[in-house]
Amino acid sequence: MSKIGIQGGKGSFSEQAAQEFAHNHGIEGAEIIYQISSEQVLSGVESGETDFGIFAMENAQGGVVIESVEALAKYRCEIIEMFHIPITQNLLGLIGTHVGDITEIHSHQQALRQCKNYLSEHFWTRPLIEDDDTAEAARRLSEGKLPKTAGVIANKACAELYGLEILQESIHDLKHNLTLFLGIKKLGDS
Repeated sequence: MSKIGIQGGKGSFSEQAAQEFAHNHGIEGAEIIYQISSEQVLSGVESGETDFGIFAMENAQGGVVIESVEALAKYRCEIIEMFHIPITQNLLGLIGTHVGDITEIHSHQQALRQCKNYLSEHFWTRPLIEDDDTAEAARRLSEGKLPKTAGVIANKACAELYGLEILQESIHDLKHNLTLFLGIKKLGDS
């Protein structure tokens, strides 16, 4: 069974990208390994711990994903596919929370950038806190590791997965919010 390492947790956009990648390449029943960072994904492929890797390279609004550029400079791999995934960012909170209750916002730097206008309009007085992954932020909120009044920007899938409420849908600024993902394998693997 193939192992696909992804830059994200369960319910992340990387997981969505990995499913599409597996489908496009006829990889049946692959095991997804949640590696959170691009560096982990690349190092896993290079060491042979995983067969494939998926990570985000650039977003239409958020720009280049710096951690991915830095990781690509460190490790060797073969790029199999570059493909876009439409990204819908949503504001999630604990059940029963209202938008007005939110005292701080947690998410990946990219997600915060993609919702810049929305955030500056609605949460300009609230701290925006960068986390290593959108889905991980959602998981932490559901496990009580973040303040009860924290909001998280993440994929809709995270609401169901972690028992959170969608407080506001589609809060990203760009209508067609595409992220370029890379699918990689070990160099020299046929």
